[in-house]
Amino acid sequence: MKSFKKILSLSLVILNLFASVPFALTNDHLELNWYFVKREQGKTPEAPKESVSFLKDCDGFYVGDTNSKVVYLTFDQGYENGNTNIILDTLKEEDIKAAFFVVKPYIKQEGEIVKRMVDEGHLVCNHSSHHPSMASIRDNDKFKLEFTEVEEEFKNLTGKDMPKYFRPPMGKYSKYSLNETKNLGYKTIFWSFAYKDWLRDDQPSESYATEKILNGVHPGAIILLHSVSSTNTKILKNIIKELKNQGYEFKTLDELPTA
Repeated sequence: MKSFKKILSLSLVILNLFASVPFALTNDHLELNWYFVKREQGKTPEAPKESVSFLKDCDGFYVGDTNSKVVYLTFDQGYENGNTNIILDTLKEEDIKAAFFVVKPYIKQEGEIVKRMVDEGHLVCNHSSHHPSMASIRDNDKFKLEFTEVEEEFKNLTGKDMPKYFRPPMGKYSKYSLNETKNLGYKTIFWSFAYKDWLRDDQPSESYATEKILNGVHPGAIILLHSVSSTNTKILKNIIKELKNQGYEFKTLDELPTA
């Protein structure tokens, strides 16, 4: 009986300890995975139910101006496999400005490509130094380093300050990580369209990818493509031309609505 009372007493102490921690604080650190809920073609997808209540307050974006036929073209740059200069050629020919989210190693290894991006008016943006889940980092100094190491590498290469747009690696985030990102002066850029295009040795067909992208576009879409995709590289010009024919205008992240 005495042992039971001791166990019961200890259990009550533990329960009281957890009860003293605000639920919002512990829940703010919960790691979430970005997704969007697709609606009928041409309609704005819905944001995740887990984060829709705080996304805007944390300066998080997954769409832009949904009242106009505008799209925002973005690329994630994990590593280089010979496609990016071809993509840049296409963007130049079509007079389109895009955003490229880069990690620190990409800047170090592909300096000439990064300088070309900047020289041709594209936004070169922050994708972290080591590509971790930002929600998994609880140490403020380590969290900040994932940003500043990329900024410093970019500044050393180009002499310019890096635009304050951040794409969370792997789409992993938490309310806490979004708030910390905002505190560093960044807007978090998610997406309202993406598809499985990043597997270098398992690329979708050109017809499948073209249909997938065109069916997924909507007013205000932030489009995520991966530059390692040979399929994306081949179809990009046709995609741009078709969207222009449909009346879409390409804008940059600098033109995201502020209200």
